[in-house]
Amino acid sequence: MKLLKREKAYLALCQLIKMSPNMKTIQINSVPENKILKQLYALNQDNVPNLGSLSSELELAKLIEMSHICTYVLSATEIVGFMVCFKELSEYASLNYKFFNKRERNFIYVDRIAIKNGHANRGLGSKLYNELHKLTALKQLPICCEVNTLPLNQISLNFHYKNGFVAVGEYEFNDHSVVYLKKEHHYPKHK
Repeated sequence: MKLLKREKAYLALCQLIKMSPNMKTIQINSVPENKILKQLYALNQDNVPNLGSLSSELELAKLIEMSHICTYVLSATEIVGFMVCFKELSEYASLNYKFFNKRERNFIYVDRIAIKNGHANRGLGSKLYNELHKLTALKQLPICCEVNTLPLNQISLNFHYKNGFVAVGEYEFNDHSVVYLKKEHHYPKHK
């Protein structure tokens, strides 16, 4: 009886935030099959300019291959969100990644996180970050990322500040500007 009440409460919460209880978070350990890669690439391109455009599925495949952590959220057969992350000392050549690589000894860098149109504000960003917290907690790695300030990505800034990220720098490129963010102490405290 108690379990039934919990299940009903969970389903009611899912309806409230419009998130399907059947969504799964899947970690990718290698370049995924072509149909998955196509969906990830389309989702990436749908989120430009909030994240960097990629020239092809091949470029995304190379990022995934180089990445330390890559996860996506699956709802039935549709990918509705994904995240690509790198650790320190990767060969990744992004200037934003290099900002942290010069300043941090150990860290995890969120290179891109994308949520499918129509699925924003349903807890998917939190779901992806919660998964990342679990994967990085044992090594107590700070989580680093950048968010566009020009063009302004206010939704992402609000999300990251609400979730404990703090600004640690900024940079103005020729065609856009970013703020660099870092979150520490997301891991459980040992007694």
